[in-house]
Amino acid sequence: MKIIFFGPPGSGKGTQAKMLCQKLNIAHLSTGDILREKLNDNDELSLQLKKIMSSGNLVSDNILNQIISSKLISDSCMKGFVLDGYPRTLTQSEFLLSFSKTKNISFDFIFGFEIHFNIVKERIVLRSEKEQRSDDSIDVIETRLSKYLDETLPVSDFFADKFSQNYFKIDASQKVSEIENNIMKIIENGKN
Repeated sequence: MKIIFFGPPGSGKGTQAKMLCQKLNIAHLSTGDILREKLNDNDELSLQLKKIMSSGNLVSDNILNQIISSKLISDSCMKGFVLDGYPRTLTQSEFLLSFSKTKNISFDFIFGFEIHFNIVKERIVLRSEKEQRSDDSIDVIETRLSKYLDETLPVSDFFADKFSQNYFKIDASQKVSEIENNIMKIIENGKN
């Protein structure tokens, strides 16, 4: 099962991706987690990433494309995966579609998480307090939400258009369990 999650930061897509991956026994490809892991390395790329991420800016398409493409064809993704936080730009989308075509990867479900930005800000402030994340300050949140509107929302709309048969909108303002139930119903109905 190959799935893509779209949605603004703080919409709960990471939480849902983790739960879904455990339930379906597939890989969770979270660009945020992958990049945060990379920050622990002590090399030139990790120093560049620290500067980029602490300012709220997004990592270059080229770097992410390399990371994601190697993950998609790794053994850990043989049973399937949830892409969480990628693609974020039209350039990444073009790369992903081209790459998936050459590797014969098709996407079973694409979910677009929709939520009001005021709720997102509240959630991220709470997450920051709980998880002590340096990339969760109000300034960084506003930069990331602005980038989401400019860059990622058009990508989500592009996928909704191109994959209208398997693109599903999710009301991300609901409780975690309600969102999980909605996603599972869609997947169970779509398996037929």
